[in-house]
Amino acid sequence: MRKSMLLLGLAVAMAIGPVVVRAGAYDSVVKIVNESLWDIHHLYLSSVEDEEWGPDQLGDAVIESGDSFELHGIPCDDYDVKIVDEDGDSCVVGGVTLCGDDDAWVITDEDLLACQVVTEE
Repeated sequence: MRKSMLLLGLAVAMAIGPVVVRAGAYDSVVKIVNESLWDIHHLYLSSVEDEEWGPDQLGDAVIESGDSFELHGIPCDDYDVKIVDEDGDSCVVGGVTLCGDDDAWVITDEDLLACQVVTEE
């Protein structure tokens, strides 16, 4: 009887598990808040395990200073993030954990200036 219950539980978990993982991983909404003085014109993501940048997540949108932007369908992961501001200055921030939790990723002047210096080196 115990073995039957274990097998039934395992079968149910296998049937439900993949749906829960996919829905949770790809239905996330990540809020990006721009508290810097510069508008952000491009934002690229790359998993920290990958060497190539994905597409521009902003498309034609711009995250103006003081505004926010929501990224939809981003799998929860650790990313390297490439930001290009209104002046064309690029900045790479490494190891950013993005997931659809209640927290937002806030970008400040200090963040942009610090990573711009590192990116230029």
